[in-house]
Amino acid sequence: MRPLQTPPPTQAASESGLDAQRCYQAMADKDAAWDGLFFTGVTSTGIYCRPVCRVKLPRQANCRFFETAAQAEAQGFRPCLRCRPELAPARRFWSTTDAQAVLAECAAQQLQSAIQQGLKPPSMAALAAQLGVSDRHLRRLFLRHWQVSPLQYLQTQRLLHAKQWLQDSPLSVAHVARASGFGSARRLYAAFAQHYQLSPGQLRTTSVQQRKAPQPGTALVLHYRPPCQIATLWQFLRDRSLSGMESWEGQGPDAVLRRTVRCPHASHAITGWLELRWDRTQAVVHLLASASLDPVLPQVVAQVRDWLDLDAEPARIAQVIGRDFPQALGQRLPGCLDGFELAVRAILGQQISVKAARTLGQRLVNTLGEPCNTPWPELNRTFPSPATLAREENAAHMGSLGLVRQRQKAIQALARAVESGSLDLSRQAKLEPTLQALMALPGIGPWTAHYIAMRALRWADAWPVQDVALQTALGVRQHPRPTQALEALGQAWRPCRSYALIAAWQRSAPQPERSDHPEPHNQNHNHPAP
Repeated sequence: MRPLQTPPPTQAASESGLDAQRCYQAMADKDAAWDGLFFTGVTSTGIYCRPVCRVKLPRQANCRFFETAAQAEAQGFRPCLRCRPELAPARRFWSTTDAQAVLAECAAQQLQSAIQQGLKPPSMAALAAQLGVSDRHLRRLFLRHWQVSPLQYLQTQRLLHAKQWLQDSPLSVAHVARASGFGSARRLYAAFAQHYQLSPGQLRTTSVQQRKAPQPGTALVLHYRPPCQIATLWQFLRDRSLSGMESWEGQGPDAVLRRTVRCPHASHAITGWLELRWDRTQAVVHLLASASLDPVLPQVVAQVRDWLDLDAEPARIAQVIGRDFPQALGQRLPGCLDGFELAVRAILGQQISVKAARTLGQRLVNTLGEPCNTPWPELNRTFPSPATLAREENAAHMGSLGLVRQRQKAIQALARAVESGSLDLSRQAKLEPTLQALMALPGIGPWTAHYIAMRALRWADAWPVQDVALQTALGVRQHPRPTQALEALGQAWRPCRSYALIAAWQRSAPQPERSDHPEPHNQNHNHPAP
């Protein structure tokens, strides 16, 4: 296997920049570190594959390499039914040098994320306005950078998304069509016939024949790029788990995590449960989701991928922070399954240790959590909803749990903002307006707002210069102007300073039962036990 530190490919198609020899070697090695970073079209079969595909290695002369599936499909290649390109880890495009590349990659990220989350993708006019350029200019940049039009890129994402859920879930064809953005089953059938020369029914028949014994829910396999510090991530989540809504079976990286979830759907919320375990023989996570979550299954899977940071690109992150944090290779940035839940936990953790914050959270779940049916008796509650915590009468309940008045006010203000829709804590929320809205709430300072944005909005470049522990870990605490010194130091780790932040906390962490980073003395910059 080639060294995992080897930088992955960064160009588009083989004829316009990809190193064909390196890509071919990655195919020969079945190297999962390159999974999703390029696709191989085989001219002798008309099929395109992932680098981890287990079929016989084709001749190099018959291989063409593409950075995206859309580029391969634009050249007439069809997705492999064995390695299934739709299961490859997603790309998180980023650049700090080429402004045109930044615009094109941001546009692709927005379109890809909308399809994965089961949302309606923005129009190019709306996307262009958001990025501050004209519609025509964005289309031109997109075509120049990706060699496909925005419409071709979007259609490929829709097709692959539909293909995944037709093969992996019991969702109806009509449901899959709506979740993939086709609007109707008729349009889905037409698109499959035109692009893949297959019908949705043929895919479903094949997948049903390949399924194993019935499960108590929907079994899915989530791929990621190695390496991954599984034990570190699992311990981070275990240290913060709350009984009743989270349970563990086993120890270390082989442990199985089960937890309850609540997902918005139409005008109500759906509750259910998840079971996760890491596969120690290949770079995948096994996910089992309750049947009750079927209507929101694509959104749930997208959220799980964010929660475990499965779309991270370790090689690229190592290129930026690896020299200063060599121990961070394969480190993941923990996300969350519910932005509101994460924000409440962040407020509970202000100025106290992880253990103390967990105690307060446990009391909150025990008192105001809502019942949830699962196959495991110890897993029986969900985290309190925004509507529950927003009620005036529950302030007294929170006071009896040991929450000081300031935290009660902060949690209720947060709950009312989320319940009214004036505050969005999903990954799709815009960063700067969300930060401002959070800091406008009572009891939430810049540190807490940035921490929430880092984990709920997946902000990969968070850098809280007021953090005393971070200043100490990086040796600028005694500097005459530590915040300015820390800001200057962090420039070298952009655009993934959040990973440097986690690495610095872990490097200087005290005993496990205490907070990874103590509260700064400056009360204007309050932050949670992470």
